[in-house]
Formats: sequence, C-alpha cells, structure tokens
Amino acid sequence: MSSQGLTHSQHKMADAGVHPTAIDVFSRFYALLQDGATGTVPEADIEPLTDVTHRDELDVTPQHGADALSRTVLIKLNGGLGTSMGMDRAKSLLTVRTTDSPEAAPLTFLDIIARQVRAARAATGAPLPLLFMNSFRTRDDTLAALAAYPDLAVDGLPLDFLQNREPKLRGDDLEPVEWPADPDLEWCPPGHGDLYTALVASGALQTLLDAGYLYASVSNSDNLGASPDAAMAGWFAASGAPFAAEVARRTPADRKGGHVVVRRSDSRLVLRETAQTPEEDLAAAGDIERHKFFNTNNLWLDLRALAAELERTGGVLELPLIVNPKTVDPTDPSSTPVIQMESAMGAAIEVFEGSTVIEVDRSRFLPVKATSDLLLLRSDVYELAEDFTLRATVEAPLIDLDGAYYKLVGDFDARFAQGIPSLRGANSLTVHGDWSFGRDVVAEGDAVLEDAGTPSSVPDGARVGPAGIAAGS
Repeated sequence: MSSQGLTHSQHKMADAGVHPTAIDVFSRFYALLQDGATGTVPEADIEPLTDVTHRDELDVTPQHGADALSRTVLIKLNGGLGTSMGMDRAKSLLTVRTTDSPEAAPLTFLDIIARQVRAARAATGAPLPLLFMNSFRTRDDTLAALAAYPDLAVDGLPLDFLQNREPKLRGDDLEPVEWPADPDLEWCPPGHGDLYTALVASGALQTLLDAGYLYASVSNSDNLGASPDAAMAGWFAASGAPFAAEVARRTPADRKGGHVVVRRSDSRLVLRETAQTPEEDLAAAGDIERHKFFNTNNLWLDLRALAAELERTGGVLELPLIVNPKTVDPTDPSSTPVIQMESAMGAAIEVFEGSTVIEVDRSRFLPVKATSDLLLLRSDVYELAEDFTLRATVEAPLIDLDGAYYKLVGDFDARFAQGIPSLRGANSLTVHGDWSFGRDVVAEGDAVLEDAGTPSSVPDGARVGPAGIAAGS
C-alpha cells in the first residue's frame, strides 16, 4: 500500500475546502485502516443489555416535559440520496402520503417533518429549532423544498448544516480514487458518525449553546416515527445522562443490524453493528432472546457534554471504524473497487460515561430503506393524525416485493399508479414477478401473487389472498 495515500488524501480534502477537524478525523480512521483495525466486538467481550426503562413507564409532568422541550433542538440526518432505490436526490423528497383533499399536493418526508414540528410548537409553546444535516448532494434540493415553510427557521439559528465529505480510497493501495468521468463520485460522506464533527466544523454546536439550547433529539429524516416527544425530553433532562439511545425490542426481522450491548471490561454500553460482529458470533448476535434490543438510531444528546468531549479530543471522537467496500460508481459493479471509511453516530454511546438507553415502541421506528417500507407508509395501515404523526391502525404486515420489478422508485410508482392496495386485512403481501395494481385492490391474509411469466395486472376492485386473485365483491 502507498505510504503517500494519506498525504494525498489530506491535500485533496484541504484543496476542496474540507474543514481541518474533518481532515483530522479522516486521518485517524486512515491510520486505523492501515493498521488493520476491524472494530469487531466479540461475543466473549460483552453481556446482553437488560432491565431497560420503557417510555410508557415515564412519570413526567406536562410542564416538566414542555420546559425540557423548550431547551431542545431537533436534528434530522438528511444526507441520503436513496441510491438503493434508484434516486439521485434527497430521499426525504419522496412522496409518503396523499391528503384527503384531491386538490392538495402529496406530502413528502420533509412536508410531514415540518408539520410535526409546527404542531409540537403549537402544543407545547417550545421554539423547537429544526436543523437538517445535509450532504453536498442533498442541500440545494432540501432547502428549496423547505422554502414552502418560511416560519420553520428560528431567528438566529441555521436551518441546516453541511455534512463533511472525504475521498473514496482505492481498494488496492488506499490512494484517493480518480474518476474523471464524474469527479463527484470520487467523494463520499463519512457515515452519520460525522454528525459530531459537522456540528463543530459548521459552528452550529456553539451557536445552539450560545442561544441557550441544552439538548438535541437526533433522528433520520426517513424515520417519521421519531416525532417531537416532550415526555422523553423531560426524562432525558432529569436523567443527567450525556447521551441516550432509543432502543426497541427485536423481532425475527431484526436478527441483523445494530444492537446495544454491555462491555464486560468497563460496563459501558456499546453499539455493535453486524459489520462489527465476528463470523463465529453471528448466531449469538442474531439471538433475539439473548440480545433483545436494537438501536433505532434515535438519539438524545446533552450539548454541553458533547462540546466538552469534543474540546478534550480536539474534535476527534474516538468512534469505531466501519470499513465499507464499494465501487467508485455505485451503479457500475465493474468500476474501480474502493473503500469508504465510515462511522455510526450511535457508536458514541461508548464514548460518554453515564450513557443510557430507553425502550420505545416500534411506532418510533418507521424507516424507509426499500420500496416495501414505502408501500406500507402509503397504505391504510397508517393514518396521519392531526399532529402529523403516523399511527398504525393494525399490526403492519410483512411486505416482500420482487426486487427485479419494484426495487427502484420509478418502477414501483409505475406499478402502483392506480393506487396503493388496502393492507389492513393482510398478514403479509408477497409479489413474485411483474404485477401492476388496479384501483381499490384489497390484500387479505397471507396474500401472494405468483410470477405469471409476463407482465400482468391485478384488476380494479380485486381481492388478493393466499390463493392469488379473487374477483372483487
């Protein structure tokens, strides 16, 4: 491997105007990568997390909650493009819901987030500043969309701050990759663990502290379940904890993914991602009876504690490295193999002594990572309440759409152009092959559509059940 790779990367970042602190963070991870650090968390080194307080057990008065919320800022991670679903702009610009009025425009993630904040402000009197952490690819589209909400910004505070970027590294020699066909593809975001560096580098952290804000509620913009919550704000303020993670009970669908465990050596809470689990420990990590809680990526931060730790470390939190192998052009598997160095923001739970967790219902975890998730949110399984929170009307069914025809948003939308089927009476919906859905389709029980071998249609008003299509009643 080239000994000059780090130097070349540092120069490239400096020439592009990347903040010196972000370059320092990159340099730390580069050294770990060169040293062969894997960031693995063996099962022998940890214990399961137990005895977690549930959000419904909290005894927080409305006044205490409102007071805490008045000192809380909401931060939404908004750097994702939804490339896995074929998007080339901010995923948060996807339509999530239509309204009851035919004349009203459909609502995107950004629309619903903005309206959730407006509703919470009206209910509690809290100013609730909302900040988006954008990437260099999502900023312009996002701010243009938010211009429809001129009352959203709080005087003296920014509406967004910019995530840092770093060079993709060639897989063979760890040199910064060159891709003249599209130089933008030479860069990548450093994972959402960059939140902490970006808050400092942008000046947003100090601005918030100077304005008197003490706490931050952080979540992904594609998770509409993470709406403002005064009771949890009151609980976090009273806890005195520097950091808290919302966790939820794992189901068989959650056997993979990040889960919170207890490190034996010092009893600190640790986030263990699948990529950090040794192969011989995958079975234990997937045991949902042993490791009961997964990380929702909804976090609570004490901004004073964060500022103190960042000052102590020169802005470089000691987060574990995540090595993400890719190709320089994610749409071309034959393009140059690269490594993206990333970190997870939830991993900061081990950085702060006294970090804690709180159990929440699945209602606070509604991420959209695939079109199957999008189908659920657009369906009658969920209702949009007056405060613009999404509430499940029934237990959400399992959705399995044929990736060959539904993976990309454009293909998905074309096949549901006549409307989303009713899913309230379904336990599951499995679609094999290329099916387009008519109007007023109803899925029931364990609904299945088998591959007909050619593009096929579900007729208007049809019912789809375990035996396939039945005529509408």
